[in-house]
Amino acid sequence: MSTEDNKLLVRRVMEEAMNRGNLAIADQLVAVQYVYRAPGATELHGHEGMKENVMLYRTAFPDVHLTIEEMIAEGDNVVVCWSGCGTHQGPLMGIPPTRRRVSGIKGITIVRCAGGKWVESTDVFDALGILQQIGAVPSPAPLTSPGA
Repeated sequence: MSTEDNKLLVRRVMEEAMNRGNLAIADQLVAVQYVYRAPGATELHGHEGMKENVMLYRTAFPDVHLTIEEMIAEGDNVVVCWSGCGTHQGPLMGIPPTRRRVSGIKGITIVRCAGGKWVESTDVFDALGILQQIGAVPSPAPLTSPGA
């Protein structure tokens, strides 16, 4: 597949799965041998791993919306810079819902495609920012300039 085909594939999976909650897309467009990685997270595998990851965030933030800011593709790899928002309405990592709105969360997803399917992906995103915005972790005091 061309790099443009791979970008379309990645966009479709992100839009359908995360933004719309269409988990059936995983059965169609994610490889059986799929692997998901993220710092501090358990490695997930296959269609069910993709679905588990999507449901973790859609349960916590049913109105989650990821906006693709930029996509760069080379060979079988696609790098997606995205921003996300949503309202904390379900449990997240043992934290009960706070009903707080989260916005401006930035992330990068690196996807390897093969044969028209997602084969592996790695996410790096502002988890601390999410925890601060839902009130689970205090936000730092604003910086002041010396002598102010």
